[in-house]
Amino acid sequence: MSDGKTEKMGFEAEVSRLLHMMVHSVYSEREIFLRELISNASDACDKLRYEALTKADLKTGDFGIAITVDPSAKTITVADNGIGMNREDLIANLGTIARSGTANFVDQLTGDSKKDVQLIGQFGVGFYSVFMVADKVRVTTKKAGDKEAWLWSSDGLGAYEISPAEKEAVGTEIVLHIKDDAAEFMERHRLQTIVTTYSDHIAVPITLAILGGDEEAAEPKIVNEGSAIWTRAKSDITDEQYTEFYRHVGHSFDEPAYTLHYKAEGMQEYTVLLFVPSQQPMDLFDPARKNRVKLYVKRVFITDDSDDLLPGWLRFMRGVVDSQDLPLNVSREMLQNNPTVTRMSKAITKKVLSVFEKMAEKDTDKFLSIWEEFGAVIKEGIYEDFERRDDILKLARFKSTGVDGWTTLADYVSRMKEKQSAIYYVTGTDAEAVKKSPQLEGFRAKGIEVLLLSDAVDDFWLQMVGDFEGKPFKSITRGASELKDIAGDDKADEKKDSASEGQMTTLATLMKEVLGDKVKEVRASDRLTETAACLVADDTGMDMHMERILKAHKQLDAISAKILEVNPSHPMIRKLADKAAEKGAIDTLGDAVWLILDQAKILEGDPLDDTAAFARRMSSVLERGLM
Repeated sequence: MSDGKTEKMGFEAEVSRLLHMMVHSVYSEREIFLRELISNASDACDKLRYEALTKADLKTGDFGIAITVDPSAKTITVADNGIGMNREDLIANLGTIARSGTANFVDQLTGDSKKDVQLIGQFGVGFYSVFMVADKVRVTTKKAGDKEAWLWSSDGLGAYEISPAEKEAVGTEIVLHIKDDAAEFMERHRLQTIVTTYSDHIAVPITLAILGGDEEAAEPKIVNEGSAIWTRAKSDITDEQYTEFYRHVGHSFDEPAYTLHYKAEGMQEYTVLLFVPSQQPMDLFDPARKNRVKLYVKRVFITDDSDDLLPGWLRFMRGVVDSQDLPLNVSREMLQNNPTVTRMSKAITKKVLSVFEKMAEKDTDKFLSIWEEFGAVIKEGIYEDFERRDDILKLARFKSTGVDGWTTLADYVSRMKEKQSAIYYVTGTDAEAVKKSPQLEGFRAKGIEVLLLSDAVDDFWLQMVGDFEGKPFKSITRGASELKDIAGDDKADEKKDSASEGQMTTLATLMKEVLGDKVKEVRASDRLTETAACLVADDTGMDMHMERILKAHKQLDAISAKILEVNPSHPMIRKLADKAAEKGAIDTLGDAVWLILDQAKILEGDPLDDTAAFARRMSSVLERGLM
């Protein structure tokens, strides 16, 4: 406290880092600051218009956004009569970045202008762009329904101040004290061009006035067309206008990968303008799984927080849906399970799926670029959207050992071996780890294709879907490999000597005696060609990766004992098999047996039960080998 009323606060650490990077290295096009302020002001007007529908004590007039330039004071003021902010709103909106993944986002900023501007756009922190053109910013605001007004001010260097203020009207006024090297933004032509380029579609009138000159310049004049872009004919809208509206409605900086604009008529009447982003929004995997499509009723903003408008697996979509059938005073609560919204949602979702299906067939490259970004989210529909599960499954693309790039399940089935009855897959935490799974070795050697699944949702939808076109899904880390049944047991293909069946039986018995209940069984493997040993679940057990996920989320008390498969062709296993029948083998081979189990665990990414014992055994085995 400096005077009993003014509070001085430090920015959240991530905000300070972000501001430094933005001011010093990001945004070659500093004009973006005005687009962000206008976009925020427009949202504030939309929110007050909606609140006033259900709260009689909130008074509204004609909404507007006013830009005023005072050359003598070197200021630009952007004012609106929207919903305004209280003290808590100011701290939450202008002092912190209150979203999950903040630290990770800031860590990704590189100083490369082109890369960073995309990241910042994805994360939606546009207000802070004001500090690229201003060395001081003052925000005076009064929230609708409140008596108090507040002043927020900062120079963007690490701290901000908040104090009570005087303001009669509801809304927000932002005064930018312009830097000397940003004087161009005080010129009428420059500002008018920025508004026309980025904000012409804003439905709220935007006025511009330049003080200190002639009377005509000081008279506020409307500088945007102001018609809701989605109400206009597609033929009247340019690609550039679509892009700028997408950036406004999605608070993004990338270009849309696809634009869907149509009007539905008949039993229901509504207009849809949706965009598929070209890059993942930073909150795509936020646990809240929020839908960011804005719902309007007869051009009046209702909400951008309705989980009923589109299913969660389409939450990456941005845009607006404008209904002619819902009542203007509809509340967010009334939207839940509303039959009109439900019918609208089903029809829009069906349309989006249809677009993706046609794109996948006729513009494969574009579809695959969208799948690269959002496939992991779309696959959530296989798990949770029973009505559309089959359609999404047909649309889905997967990586596999059989082809470069992506494959459909239908194409996988067409390449199956004559005696192959199942669709084989392996799951893991990331694509590279999955490719290196030791259980793949035998399948690769026999030319049997395996799907490589590394998205978190894969383990879950596989529990819900038993088969595709009658072919069951089967994990290669569970049960017997079936390789001999499919490809035969061609002795001519064996390039290495193997321990005999009798030797392997003796070794397996010894290893099980040494390891006890740490393993369910020890057996010879036909799925390994290079690795000494691997772990697999039994036929009735849970897939190993799924089990680890449930354990990590405390939905499983303990990991079950696994089957240890050993490779009869591996030199180390052959040597152990040679010595397994010797007198005292259980003592001389004990450490080596434990190390084989530990090695198999390490390959799976599992923690070792006793790292100290592992180190001791490793030293012991190495010492004997060096003597």
